[in-house]
Amino acid sequence: MSDQGLLVQQRRALILEAVRRDGAVRVSDLVVTFGVSDMTVRRDLDALARSGAVEKVHGGAVTAGTSEELGFEVKSTLESAAKAAIAEATAALVSPGTVVAISAGTTTHAVAAQLLNVPDLTILTNSLPIERLVRGAADAAHRAPVVLLTGGSATRSEALVGPIADHAIASLHVDLLILGTHGVTEHQGLTSPNLAEAQTNRMFLSRARRVAVAADHTKWGITGLSTFADLDQIGWFITDDRMPPDALAVLADRVGELIVTGAPGSPTGADAR
Repeated sequence: MSDQGLLVQQRRALILEAVRRDGAVRVSDLVVTFGVSDMTVRRDLDALARSGAVEKVHGGAVTAGTSEELGFEVKSTLESAAKAAIAEATAALVSPGTVVAISAGTTTHAVAAQLLNVPDLTILTNSLPIERLVRGAADAAHRAPVVLLTGGSATRSEALVGPIADHAIASLHVDLLILGTHGVTEHQGLTSPNLAEAQTNRMFLSRARRVAVAADHTKWGITGLSTFADLDQIGWFITDDRMPPDALAVLADRVGELIVTGAPGSPTGADAR
């Protein structure tokens, strides 16, 4: 075995050891730990996933056999800088005095945090963390948005789903829907590993005049169990500048408008058509 091959195998063995010890690893942490590129780490995780040793998730990997539906607290630590930039750009699409639906997720939670001072805003959500965030802001400052919680049964990621949630959404009218997603691909569109959550997202889509998707680069190429939206249904797709060029080309061709963010505070837009 060449020296380079030995180094690769050693690195992958150390990654596997970390996954088994901690239950999960993040790509960003592994890049720092080993002093290699993001793509090198992703190739390592691909190889480990093919062998059945780990399961790939957004921004990292977990122990094989672990559900890909990680808890909210775990997911909130992944790609935090990208999520902050995406949230800032997404929040800029929201107008005062409107009704905004926000689906569950850590990126959408970051968007909600950017909306706390928007005047006369009503937020409809199926996310328990988003409801807590907005209600807590209202306790501290009376100008916070009104928040409406759908009700329903909670998933591991604290999303309320099921018939109760769907029935509540069905009677409402939404100016703008802000969606997160488990994964996105050219042909499968937006997907979720949870059938009930996918159906609740479809209900949100049916009630919205406009749709924005907030998703970082790690979501590209991931396919969950159920599709809940096609790319052609999306008015805006907001992502970060680490999204692969081929993915950007597909998105620019399919969605209404592609917005690519850099560092927080400096979003750059790319018109899809």
